[in-house]
Amino acid sequence: MIIGIPAESYPDEQRVALVPAFVSNLTKAGLEVHVQQGAGEKAGFADSTYEEQGARLVAERSQLFSASDVLLQVHGLSFSAATSDNDLEQVHSGQTVIGMFNPLGSPETVQECAGKGLTTFALELLPRISRAQPMDVLSSMATIAGYKAVLMAAGVLNKIYPMMITAAGTITPSRVFVVGAGVAGLQAIATARRLGAVVQSYDIRPAVKEQVESLGAKFLELELETEEAETSGGYAKAMDEEFYRRQREMMKQVIAESDVVITTAAIPGKKAPVLVTEEMVRGMRSGSVIVDLAAEGGGNCELTQPGETININGVHILGPLNLPSTIPHHASQMYAKNVTSFLENLLNEGELNLNLEDPIINDTLLTHKGEVINPIVRELLGLPDTSQSASNERSDS
Repeated sequence: MIIGIPAESYPDEQRVALVPAFVSNLTKAGLEVHVQQGAGEKAGFADSTYEEQGARLVAERSQLFSASDVLLQVHGLSFSAATSDNDLEQVHSGQTVIGMFNPLGSPETVQECAGKGLTTFALELLPRISRAQPMDVLSSMATIAGYKAVLMAAGVLNKIYPMMITAAGTITPSRVFVVGAGVAGLQAIATARRLGAVVQSYDIRPAVKEQVESLGAKFLELELETEEAETSGGYAKAMDEEFYRRQREMMKQVIAESDVVITTAAIPGKKAPVLVTEEMVRGMRSGSVIVDLAAEGGGNCELTQPGETININGVHILGPLNLPSTIPHHASQMYAKNVTSFLENLLNEGELNLNLEDPIINDTLLTHKGEVINPIVRELLGLPDTSQSASNERSDS
C-alpha cells in the first residue's frame, strides 16, 4: 500500500503532513511512502531527509495522486487559486484521504468527496477519549496558536511584558487577559506568564479554574449560571445571546484595564460568539492590543477583520488566520505525530481496517463507498439519518 504526501496547496500553507522522522513508522508497517518533491521545504524538511528515511520522491503531483492508496494532508483536498491545483480533480475512486476537512463549515466539499468514491477521515472530529490523545490535531495546533498569539501581541504592544527594575526606575508589568481556557488559552497564559506579564483568564467552564491558577494566572469568576456550559466531551458549549450579553457586561472593566486581550472562543461549524463589542474596544487604553484567535469563525471581537490588523482609536485588533502555519517546523512535527498515530490505528497487518466499533474510526469517518457517513454532516446537507444502520455495521474494509 502506498501512502502519498503531497505538497499543501491551501493558500499560504507552510506545513507538511508527514515529517521525515515518521517515515520509518510507516515503512516498518509494510507501507511505501511517496513524497512530492519540495513538500517539506517550507517547514524546513529537505527532500534528501525524506529519502534518507526510506521515502520515495515523486516529481509530479498528478503522479503522486495517481499512485497513492492513501493521501495524508493537512488540509484535505484543498484548492489553490494561485497554482490552479484542485486536488478533487486528481483523486480517484477507492482512495483514502486523511486530514482536516472543516466538515461542519464546508459540508458541500464532503458531499463532493462522496461523489468521487473516496473514503475520507476528518481529524477534527476525533472523540475526546484517552486513546485518541496522540492523534489530537486540534490540541496540537491550538498549542501553537496560543503561543504565537502572545508573541504577535508583543510585536505591536507599546509596552514590555515583564516588570523591570532599572537605573531609570521600575517598569510595571503588562496586564494580559485571556478569554477562554482551552488548549489555546492555556498555552497563551503559560507563554504570557513566562514573559513576565500579569495574567487573568476567564472561561465559562468553572472546572478549568485549577488549570489556570496552576500556570500562575488569576481566574476571573463571574456570577453567571454555567452548569450547562460544558459538553460531554469537555468543550465549551455555545450559549444563548442573553448569556453573552451579561458576560460582556461583567468583563467590560477587566478588558478596559488590560494591555493585551486574547480571545479564543470558537465553535466548530458556527459563527464565533461576540465577546468584545465596539463599545468595549473604545473603552480600552490607546496602544493596547486584541488578538482574536476566533477570526476564522467571524471573530470574538465585533470589529475583527479576519486576516487583517486594524487600529481603532489606538487599539490594535489582530485577526490572524491559520496561525499554526506561521510556525511550520514544529507544527508539522506535531501534526505528523497525530496523523501517523491515526493511520497506525487504522491498520491491520498492513491493510486498512474500517472497524466502526472503534469510536476513533466511527467518529472521524466522513465518506465511504459513495456515501456521506457522518450523521452531523448528513444533517447539514439535508440527507436522511442513517446512523442506526451504520451502528449495526461491525466492520468494513
